[in-house]
Parts: sequence; structure tokens; C-alpha cells
Amino acid sequence: MTHAIDPKRTALLTIDLQNDFLHPEGAYGRSGQSSAAMSALPDRLRPIADALCAKGGVYISAQFTLVPGPGGAPLIAPHLKALRPFLGSGDFAPGAFGHDLVDALKPADFTIEKVAYSAFYQTRLDYILRHLGIETLIIGGIVTNGGVASTLRDAHLRGLHTILLGDGSAAFDQEVHDATLVSLGSITPIMSCAEMLKELA
Repeated sequence: MTHAIDPKRTALLTIDLQNDFLHPEGAYGRSGQSSAAMSALPDRLRPIADALCAKGGVYISAQFTLVPGPGGAPLIAPHLKALRPFLGSGDFAPGAFGHDLVDALKPADFTIEKVAYSAFYQTRLDYILRHLGIETLIIGGIVTNGGVASTLRDAHLRGLHTILLGDGSAAFDQEVHDATLVSLGSITPIMSCAEMLKELA
């Protein structure tokens, strides 16, 4: 570690660890889009959230959101609709079971509704971080090459120190995950969850 962590100025930020992605009855589970690597993340990240919060830090959950449009059909980007044609009314809708944070990570101190890859895009995340005096973001979640990478790069542009949890993130393809870690290694330290727990001990 080249940057000392001040827990009181640090937040754990998880990306998209929601029922619609991870629960068998969620949108992806019902469509056979499950992933063992993704399913393992909540139990791996829970001890980090507990350790950080015990020392005065905060846990923020960023949750992918499909805003319901007229008639209930979600407002969805064309590229996402083409990639995930199974997404429909009620999926990732605010207040719905699928949109909710998985039980293993509840409760978060703050919840961010995100409508794009980055948790900073048109959300209140930057506002919360500034008001709390957060200087360091520990980031994990799904998918490594999507929401995780986009959020991390946006944090970098804002002058925040970031730490990416390599085994606290996952993608649908392990090779894509590994390649993304190589790419992001030029702008952020990458630690394992065990290393982070040791750092917070």
C-alpha cells in the first residue's frame, strides 16, 4: 500500500449487488444468467463493510435502476435491450424485490440509484462523498468491465483515491475480468479482500 487509509474518510462502494442480478428469482437468475463468481461476492465483501464501518467509515451501495416508463415498460438503452432482451416490466424497478440490495449486504448506509454504468452519472454519489469528506473509495461488485470500471475511472477523474478489490469484483467472463484488472492497474491499486481486511484490522 502506498496510500494510508483513514477509515473515517473512506467508503466501501459496491456496484450492482442486487437481487435481480444474484438471486435465483431475480431477472438474471430466471433467465439462466447466473454466475458462481458473482454469487460469491456478497459474503466476501460483508466482512469488509463491517470492519470499515466499525472504524467510522461508511458503506454505500450503488444499484442499477431501470426507470419504469408509461405503462410500466422500463426506459432502457437500446444496446442493453439488445444484449439482455429478457429484461422487462418490474425488473430493476425502484422499490421492487429485484432492485433491492442482496440480504447478505444489508443494510447499506447509503443507496445510490444508478441508470448507467458509472455510479457517478446523474446520481447523488458525488454529493454524499463531498459532504462526508470521503477521500478514499474501496470498490467492488459487478461487472468488472462495466459498472466497476466506469465508476472507478470516474472516481479517478474526481481526484478520489481508489482501491479496487480484485476478488471482490466479477464479470460474466473470467478472461474479461482478468484483462480489466490489468487495464485498471495503471490508475488504481488492486487488493484482495483478505489484504483489505488485514489493512483495516
